[in-house]
Amino acid sequence: MKILVIGCGSIAERHIQNLKNLSAGEIIACGHVNMKRLSMVRKKYGIQTCPNLECALKHDFGAALVCTPTSTHIPIALKVLKHGTHLFIEKPISHNLKGVDELIEHARKRKLVVYVGYNLRFHAGLMLVKKMLTRGEIGEVLSARAEFGQYLPDWRPWQDYRRSYSARRRLGGGIILEASHELDYLRWLLGEVEEVSCIAGKLSHLEVDIEDNAEILLKFRSGAIAGVHIDFTRRDFSRNCEIRGEEGSIIWNYPDRFVKAYSARSKRWRTFNVGGERNEMYVREMRHFLRCVRGKEKPLVDEVDGKKALEIVLAAKKSAKTGRKVRL
Repeated sequence: MKILVIGCGSIAERHIQNLKNLSAGEIIACGHVNMKRLSMVRKKYGIQTCPNLECALKHDFGAALVCTPTSTHIPIALKVLKHGTHLFIEKPISHNLKGVDELIEHARKRKLVVYVGYNLRFHAGLMLVKKMLTRGEIGEVLSARAEFGQYLPDWRPWQDYRRSYSARRRLGGGIILEASHELDYLRWLLGEVEEVSCIAGKLSHLEVDIEDNAEILLKFRSGAIAGVHIDFTRRDFSRNCEIRGEEGSIIWNYPDRFVKAYSARSKRWRTFNVGGERNEMYVREMRHFLRCVRGKEKPLVDEVDGKKALEIVLAAKKSAKTGRKVRL
């Protein structure tokens, strides 16, 4: 199978390497803007490249990965779908809803796979948390607290952070879009969100034109509530989640690689080591996508899930702007 990778940034490189390790097929990379990076990718990974999407789509591909700035996802994805190619779109699906329904309709009519790259769903720790909740180990879930924080200049050390799409509004940057992982996995764990409130803004001296801190409150259809703090100003790294139920609590800690569960019945904590390399979740994710393309599995995060995560993001942004809660 021929696989087209569109974009040549750090996430595109990761996927190229994983596809090669999985012996997924012939990989061809397509430049988006940075031809110097494209040349580097060609030499480093020994793969073919195309200078632009129009050139690439003269050929047939079994699947394509969109790894470009967020604001370009939908226009590129629509061209790929119209070409009749299964699609992997890096998260978030877009920076606004323009064209998203058209993408969903094209995928449905052509019966094409669309997977949105929320890789944290494949993290061993969160997979364990999901199993615990499904088994009802802490009873009815009442509340949760999720956090992510890391200093933006440390994200991609090879690049001036001021030039990254994360720092620029017009490219789909800002911490709420960038950290939509937290909003997606909470929806996966706790169910549909019906109400969103948010306070957000640019609080630091970073040279960005978009929010760098956000505090988001979610109310779920089940009645549970969750608080989410996200920022790209924290100088160390933090990513964790606590879930509290009628019969206990669960804590997931990403950097320290553990899950802890407290049982009200036994009045004891159990600790589970969920160590391993960071790349393992990306490998699981890519293996899953390839199995979806081959018709062996259904996407864990399809285009509809991608839209729902984006709707939560946009509700948070609207709430921050208006000072009012937003119902979904």
